[in-house]
Order: sequence, then C-alpha cells, then structure tokens
Amino acid sequence: MLKHAVIPFLLGAGLLASAPFAHAATNLVFCSEGSPAGFDPGQYTTGTDFDASAETIYNRLSQFERGGTAVVPGLATSWDISDDGLTYTFHLREGVKFHTTPYFTPTRTFNADDVLFTFNRMIDKDMPFRKAYPTEFPYFTDMGMDTNITQVEKIDDKTVKFHLKSVDAAFIQNIAMSFASVQSAEYADKLLKEGKASDLNQKPIGTGPFVFKSYQKDSNIRYTGNKDYWKPEDVKIDNLIFAITTDPSVRVQKLKKNECQVTLSPRPADLKALKEDKDLKMPEQAGFNLGYVAYNVMPVLKGGTEPNPLANLKVRQAMDISVNKAQIIDSVYQGAGQLAVNAMPPTQWSYDTTIKDAKYDPERAKQLLKEAGIKEGTQITLWAMPVQRPYNPNAKLMAEMLQSDWGKIGLKVNIVSYEWGEYIKRSKGGEQQAMIIGWSGDNGDPDNWLGTLFGCDAMNGNNFSKWCDKPYDALIKQAKATPDVAKRTELYKQAQHIIKDQVPMTPIAHSTVFQPMRNSVQDFKISPFGLNSFYGVSISK
Repeated sequence: MLKHAVIPFLLGAGLLASAPFAHAATNLVFCSEGSPAGFDPGQYTTGTDFDASAETIYNRLSQFERGGTAVVPGLATSWDISDDGLTYTFHLREGVKFHTTPYFTPTRTFNADDVLFTFNRMIDKDMPFRKAYPTEFPYFTDMGMDTNITQVEKIDDKTVKFHLKSVDAAFIQNIAMSFASVQSAEYADKLLKEGKASDLNQKPIGTGPFVFKSYQKDSNIRYTGNKDYWKPEDVKIDNLIFAITTDPSVRVQKLKKNECQVTLSPRPADLKALKEDKDLKMPEQAGFNLGYVAYNVMPVLKGGTEPNPLANLKVRQAMDISVNKAQIIDSVYQGAGQLAVNAMPPTQWSYDTTIKDAKYDPERAKQLLKEAGIKEGTQITLWAMPVQRPYNPNAKLMAEMLQSDWGKIGLKVNIVSYEWGEYIKRSKGGEQQAMIIGWSGDNGDPDNWLGTLFGCDAMNGNNFSKWCDKPYDALIKQAKATPDVAKRTELYKQAQHIIKDQVPMTPIAHSTVFQPMRNSVQDFKISPFGLNSFYGVSISK
C-alpha cells in the first residue's frame, strides 16, 4: 500500500533548527496532513491543495467570511446583478498588489485583465496559455461553469462583466470558492514568453495574505507574511510553515512539544489526552461534511475488460444494506460522528428529513446478490484513502470493517490504496470499484453536494460513482437555475430520493471537527468547509 512517506518525529526539531524564528511571536508552524499536488487552485479539488494555495497565496472576487458561509467582498468591492439574473458586474478593488518574489516582480496592480485571464483559461481550451500548459479544471467543469459563462467582458480596468447562459442561483458563492482564485495575467505572459507556463503551478504568484517562499515535497512549505496586503490587519504572522506530517500520532507529539502550534484531524483515540493538556485548546463544531462509499457504476472499469458487478443496482443495494454503520461510527469515529442517511449533511438547507436508511439486513443482501447472479467469492476491490480528512479520521480501519461486512454476504474484498494525489487522479479516471471518500461543503449551497458529487457534468471530476441519471440531472439543473429558495428546496428533495433509490453511494457519517492548537494561537476560526486559514491569526507571547 503506497502512502505519503511518514516524516520522522525529528523533522519538527530540524525544521525549527533551520528556522530559528519559528517560535518568535509572529511565526506559526502548522502540522498539515499531506503534500499538495501543486499551487494552482483551479486544477484541484481537495482541502490539502487549497490549504496550501487558495487559503494562503490567493484571493477571489468574492470570498467567504472567516469561519462562516456568508459571502463578503474580496478582490471585488461590490457587484450588481441584472434583473434577469444573467449578468454580473464586478467593481474591482483599487491598489491591490501582486506578490514580489525572486522569480517575479509585478509592474502594475491587479486589474480586469487578471480576471479575464483567470476565467478565460478555464473556459477556452484554445487560449495560448492553456495550449502551452494543458490542464483540466474539475471544479469549474463539474459545476457546468465552463459552458454557462458565455463571456467575461472587460468594461474598463476596474470593471468586469460576466454573462451567463442560464440563471445560476449560487454564482456569487461559486466564485468565492478556492478554484476561482485570481491569477496574475502579467506573470502568465512572462511564463508563456519564457516557455515555462507550467511554473504557474510550482512558483505561484497571487494577491493573498502570504507569499510563497519554498516547497519540499513530503517535508515543508514556507511562506512569508505579505507586507503589502490590501487588508493589512489580516497579516499578523511574519513566517508561516506547513510541516507536512502524515502520521496523526506524530502530529500530536509535535503539537505537545510546541514544534507546531496548530494541527488538524486528530484520531478519536487522541481526543481525551489532547483535551486534558493544559497547554492546548481544542475548539470543535459539528462538521459540514460527509464520509461515504462511492460505487463505480460503469459497466466496465477503466483499463479493465471484465463486467463490473457494481453496475447492477441489486449488487449496490446488497452492499449498502450490509454495511454495519453503527459499528463503524462507534469504532472509527468513537463518538464523534453522526450516522449519515443522505448525500449531504442535515445542516444543509433543502435536506430531506423524510428519507430513511434501508434496514441493516445481511440476509436480504445475500438474496439480492443471488438475484443479481453474483457467485459467492466474487472479488470486489475497495480503495481506502491514505490520509485523514475531517470527514474520516481512519479510512484504513473503515476499509477493514467494510471488508468484513461484505465478506459476510459472500464477497471477497481486496483493499488497495495509493498516495493521495494518485488516489484522486486515478479515481477521477474511473479505475476504482468501490472507494472510501468524503466531502466538506464548499459554499453552503445544495448544488455543491448534489451537483458537484453526483451530477452528469461531474463525471470526469468529483462524481467518483460515474453515475449519470438523466431525471436526477434535470432536477438539479432546474434547481440551480431557480432563484426561489422554496422551489429549489422541493426540487433538491426530489433529487435526494432518486439518489437513495439508485444507490450510487452509501453515506456513512458526518463527523465532528476538532482543531487542536496551542493556547498561544489567537483568533483561529474553524472553517465549515474543512479548510485551514491563517490570515487574521496571531501568536501571543
């Protein structure tokens, strides 16, 4: 089983030894859980990537308030929406500076050209920069924004107008998301002329609160506070270090020794000791998240030749009703999880409380497999995440328990895993059969669950089930184009019933999010979206 290399415990000490400022009053070390795949947020979909880029280096036109779901101005100070809901006019902030680094010195401040470059790169595959650096933008396309945005128009240097094909009730929330981070058009032009377009992903330039300094994969990322930030009160840390530490027990050790001041995703078994440590504090909140099992419904898996049993609804129903969720929640979440029934958490508006879980029934599951013509001993491959995420504290243990549950109904389950970046890349390609995955909401809108994870537009992105149901898709698209919240709610409720009936996934749990940190950390806000943001955070002496 391939995993991130575990960083030795002494890394923290070594990291700090090479950086004597690390315990100074204005410096902070964050024990993160994995290496980012890169620093171009438009390309990625995971919190690991967004923490390292969107939450540090970049800004969006609109942004979410720290620790909340409300949208506030970002690089745009205000916006106007036309009466028909098809045109959004953004008024851009004056005097915003892009980062100055050893590899780039800007000659101008942020303007409309940067907005046009950022979004046209995601829309137009024939754009010169896109041709020089071919990449995909899964979030953007998963939500259909590549086809719904018909034009991004520059009115003047400080005014940009977005034209939509159809109403998108969540448009302002969507462009506040990490993938919509604004890039420097001037920097992109420089890279294009030098034949180094791919450096956009490894040597990032943004307008955000922290400036990228260096990255050593599986070791650390270093940033410096942006002294020219347009909101100076948000920059209270001179040096921010991500100490990449995949082993949760090592993260806890480092936190206790003050080798890092903030960490994430503690194991349930560590919660009691963390809460009792007088030098630590551990805020918590109900997670706006979902841990689930996705079933790939493709008739034949990518790269395979044999029929895929999970394409049969009865097989998925059998696997679903043989999962002992109560036992998993007890063992994996250890009291810090709530049983999940639907494809989104109950705190999401439009959640349908009338939907109930199918009864746990292994005997009925055996009968369903028999009816589907599945022989005892049929092999199923289960992919297990190699990292901890807020929605799943221990995917390896969950995989072993699922292996046992499905073994009881006659399936032979093989567990495999890959390094996190590879895990996501391969599963988006459709190589997996059943897989453990999850989601933390990104924008407070139901479409972020029902569209982004299960819509037909997301088949090559976060729709890991590769499930495209036309009636379902019609409902969620109609809901997204309906401004009236009551009407949207009714449509989303109908869609939830279709998911429950067609079983492209088994929802397992919504976890409680715990964020351990030193008492010296001030004003850190837990994000409902599972992100880790350090702007506005300070360290007391």
